[in-house]
Amino acid sequence: MQSPVSGGRRGVILGAAALLAAPRTLRADTWPSRPVKLVVGYPAGGSTDICARIIAEDFRTRLPQPVLVENRTGANGSLGAAFVAAATDGHTLLMSNTSTMTVNHLMYRDARYVPLRDLIPVASITISPFILCINAKNPRTQGVRTLQDLVALAKRQPGKLTYGSAGVGNLQHLNTELFLRQAGIEMLHVPYRGSSVATNALVAGDVDLVMETPTTGGPLVAAGTFAALASTGETRWRELPDVPTVKQSGFPDFSAVFWNGLVVPASTPAEIVTRLYGLMKQAAESPAARTPLLAQGEIFVLDPAQFRARIAEDIERNAAIIKAAGIEMQ
Repeated sequence: MQSPVSGGRRGVILGAAALLAAPRTLRADTWPSRPVKLVVGYPAGGSTDICARIIAEDFRTRLPQPVLVENRTGANGSLGAAFVAAATDGHTLLMSNTSTMTVNHLMYRDARYVPLRDLIPVASITISPFILCINAKNPRTQGVRTLQDLVALAKRQPGKLTYGSAGVGNLQHLNTELFLRQAGIEMLHVPYRGSSVATNALVAGDVDLVMETPTTGGPLVAAGTFAALASTGETRWRELPDVPTVKQSGFPDFSAVFWNGLVVPASTPAEIVTRLYGLMKQAAESPAARTPLLAQGEIFVLDPAQFRARIAEDIERNAAIIKAAGIEMQ
């Protein structure tokens, strides 16, 4: 005969299991049944946040419930990602980027989530190169007009030039280190608390080089504040057609891009993932959403399987950069 204690314990266990299974009872034809929360792990105004707001606005026109963007910042996007990974309500989504899904768990001991275990890729939405920028008025880089000029200067002054980034392990850091290794030069890394701070440091002349996003660097290049030496994609960035790629500048093996995309908790039913992928495709094809999305990069929609494969590939790539550069886990 079962004791009252064991029976009570069994009830607690069954109750907990029912709670964990609750999201699986969601149905695509009745979802969403409450407001949808679209989390961003970065401050307002950055590329990932802007993409989230564009997608949220498009989703609002197609769903019967509100879609609310919530910024949960900190630890290079890790806090927002961990919050979404732990969500079990079926209505909490994450607008992610390359760092969140392919770097943080390799760099930070307290990341509290494993990307492809705890989060399901739904669809990418934009992809963009970086722009290698210098301050046009910095006396330390006067005379530098091309990427080859910068490399030659760095070889004459090993370790004396500096580059800024949004922090240790940020994509600006990893991809600049990759370039330095391929170019055979040394520069001192100066990490900052966020990409906007690194940009301001380049404006002030505190650092000599920053791998900027087109969203941030493009307007400063157009204004003459920055000089663009090269873009890091496979082809020239459409807004800077006179600026060569790194490949065209004598480094044929170098390419670096970043993407934004939608991911959801691992507990999300497959039917909801499929529904969300359809919504992302509709947003990418909507004239109202396409124009602002194109300001963030090329529109780039991968389905869940393709997106998962891309994330796995980028994790392997970034792990190799971290190991080769000797970057220690934080």
